[in-house]
Amino acid sequence: MTIDPLSADLRRLEEIVRALEGDDVDLDQALTLFEEGVSRLRTAQERLTEAEARVERVLEDAAGVLKLTQFDA
Repeated sequence: MTIDPLSADLRRLEEIVRALEGDDVDLDQALTLFEEGVSRLRTAQERLTEAEARVERVLEDAAGVLKLTQFDA
C-alpha cells in the first residue's frame, strides 16, 4: 500500500505543529521544523493548485467550452 505524497505532507505538517506546540523543543529545532513545515506547505499548495487545474480541464465539454466551477477550499 502506497501513501500519496500529499497525504504524507499533510501528516508530517500535523506532526510539526504538534512538536512546535510542545514544551520540549529548543530554538534551533523549532526553526528547523518551521522551515520544513513551510517547505511542505508550499509543496502541498502546488499539488492542490495542479489538481484544481486538472479538474477544470475535465469539466471542459466536447465542444471545447470550459465550464468553470469554483472550488470550496
